[in-house]
Amino acid sequence: MRETIKQWWNPERLHLVGTRPDYRFSLANERTFLAWLRTGLALIAGGLAIAQFLPPLPLTHLREAISVALLVLGGAVALHAVDRWVRTERAIRLGTELPPSRFPALLALAVAIGALLLVATVLLKVIRGE
Repeated sequence: MRETIKQWWNPERLHLVGTRPDYRFSLANERTFLAWLRTGLALIAGGLAIAQFLPPLPLTHLREAISVALLVLGGAVALHAVDRWVRTERAIRLGTELPPSRFPALLALAVAIGALLLVATVLLKVIRGE
């Protein structure tokens, strides 16, 4: 773990590990990293948009809770992107299996739960006649 953190801030250290891979694999890994960053930025933008533009919801502080949850989730995705990029690049250079990750499944679960909570909020608003 400590070595991974050092490689986050000094990616040149990765060049000291293993052998130089086909550049296409490294570029594909970088594209995946950028896709994770875009996902994190989208979650952060959604959190800010909810905080600024969503009208108050039927439950007290629900809007703020959703906003904070999205902001935290966006930050976690960005951190995961860096960790995943370093670990994958290291595995490519060493010729080992790519590191497994439960994070995509956890992210999908968090998004699904958030969607269900929002559906419940909308239905509650319709039932109340607002």
